[in-house]
Amino acid sequence: MPHGSLPLLYIFLFYLFGLIAILSALLFVTRRSPVAAALWLVNTMFCLAALYVMLDAQFIGAIQVLVYAGAIMVVFLFVIMLLNLGHPRELADARGLGWKVVAGAVGLGLLAQVFAVTRTHVATQIRLPAGYTADQIALRGAIAPIAGPLFHQYLLAFELTSMLLLAAIVGAVVLAKRGDARVG
Repeated sequence: MPHGSLPLLYIFLFYLFGLIAILSALLFVTRRSPVAAALWLVNTMFCLAALYVMLDAQFIGAIQVLVYAGAIMVVFLFVIMLLNLGHPRELADARGLGWKVVAGAVGLGLLAQVFAVTRTHVATQIRLPAGYTADQIALRGAIAPIAGPLFHQYLLAFELTSMLLLAAIVGAVVLAKRGDARVG
């Protein structure tokens, strides 16, 4: 769609989610508490998922939420708790009343965005992958065009990624055990 034919609300929300993603990423790298940093990273991932949905990539947006904001962040928080990196005095980044008011205003703004997006009807267009017709999608499902290459052409990269995550978890357990031995 040309830039001039997009609804003004769509353009506003696109730039707003982009700005929130950038600010969340900056807050992610500047937090002292690893738990607070991980939560800002989750916020960044949700904003990116919203951008994907606005760009008519709903599947990528859903995968962004399920895989990265869900599964990967659970692993991150598990490792942080396992290594005991989050100290109670560092968990509260919003210490003063001013920060709490700003956090409340941001929360109300995000809630207003959610209501605005659910009340407007932005027409979306379903783009079929090359070589697939609507009848084939109805019979085989919409996931087959994406899952096929993932488990055939990119299987090695997919498996190496899972092995890398497994190695990270094993490394965190070894570091945690080593830390327990020094304390005791």
